[in-house]
Amino acid sequence: MRQWSYTTSAMRFFRILYGASIAIVALSFSAGAVDPPAGTVYAAVASNFAEAQDALAKAFQAKTGHTIKVSPGSTGKLYAQVKNGGPFEIFLSADDTHVDKLITDKLALDATRFTYAVGRLALYAPSLKPVAEGTLKSTAIKHLSIANPEVAPYGVAATETLKKLGLLDAFKDRTVYGENIAQTLQFVDSGAAEAGFVAYSQVKKFDAGTFWLVPTDSHAPIKQDAILLSTGKDNAAAIAYLAFIRSEDGQKIIESFGYSVEKTSPPAR
Repeated sequence: MRQWSYTTSAMRFFRILYGASIAIVALSFSAGAVDPPAGTVYAAVASNFAEAQDALAKAFQAKTGHTIKVSPGSTGKLYAQVKNGGPFEIFLSADDTHVDKLITDKLALDATRFTYAVGRLALYAPSLKPVAEGTLKSTAIKHLSIANPEVAPYGVAATETLKKLGLLDAFKDRTVYGENIAQTLQFVDSGAAEAGFVAYSQVKKFDAGTFWLVPTDSHAPIKQDAILLSTGKDNAAAIAYLAFIRSEDGQKIIESFGYSVEKTSPPAR
């Protein structure tokens, strides 16, 4: 993958250029401007956001004709794929740390980053409902499923929650690690674990008694950042999709899946 190196003045130029590009595209959604010819966007998307991403992509395609091709996975593994030349143009991370790394690696355009969603963690245990904080002390939990904290931000949040509750050592030898948050949920549904820490967005549609919504002060905020990769700098559809995610229509879709969004001012022109 081609690497990009900028001087300070050049970087300022690109910040202005891409900020203006996204602002113009965003205005086109509200003003009814004619969309550019239909194109394809290749997106690396955190597993927890898969369902919301599908809904966003369908709405975006209906509005513009552009198509989104998605590769879901754990944020850490997707980051590694980008570094190794994976064919992606935008990155929807489950945290902000890996976006920082992409900027440092000069694989993404700093001026295009934003927090597209703030996630919530939930303890899911359908066989033990009603589920509450005290459920974690139940002797019925032989195995607890969490996403691998080395590659999945929701796994980090789960570990922080256990530590705050004083239960990290209690589950030391009873933890089943999922490769990503999707597999973590599968472990619970398959019976491989009686309970698991998953994304609230995954279980929001289920019976409320099957999960406990973890308080936000139990772990660091799960700020999920998006960014345009250097490989997508010339793809108008990729720039348009990031603008759509930030639009009012896009934010309503994201909120409907249990995320909160950070209301931001339009990019500087």
